[in-house]
Amino acid sequence: MEIVEIKTRKKDYLSLLLLADEQESMIDRYLDRGTMFVLMDDGVKAECVVTDEGNGIMEIKNIATEPAYQGMGYGRSLIDFVAEKYRGQYSILQVGTGDSPLTIPFYERCGFVRSHIVSNFFVEHYEHPIYEGGKQLIDMVYLQKQI
Repeated sequence: MEIVEIKTRKKDYLSLLLLADEQESMIDRYLDRGTMFVLMDDGVKAECVVTDEGNGIMEIKNIATEPAYQGMGYGRSLIDFVAEKYRGQYSILQVGTGDSPLTIPFYERCGFVRSHIVSNFFVEHYEHPIYEGGKQLIDMVYLQKQI
């Protein structure tokens, strides 16, 4: 397993990026300013995009694992890698996600705790309703962990 930084042609990974953020115009808001990492293990298995949000906060804007490889620890490996890489440079690693029974427990298992909510985020910023685990996503839930 190897994690590499992608500095050019980030859109080559668009199909994977769209697994975590299904509206390309939203991805375009952070992709160029973000740092992208790809986890390789006999091919691309997962990706992660992080951004500097100021005040000592590094934010995971996008993290996705190829569906056939979900639940195998690749997402957690990327989170652990990012937390270790930026330890000492940032004090908080944060992620914003929908209030989903599929994603919130994953982040909590990775050591994140709920921080705050941005009401109606998905309704106001996406062109169509977003559903995950049979539930429409309305609010953005932010979770944080100390690094």
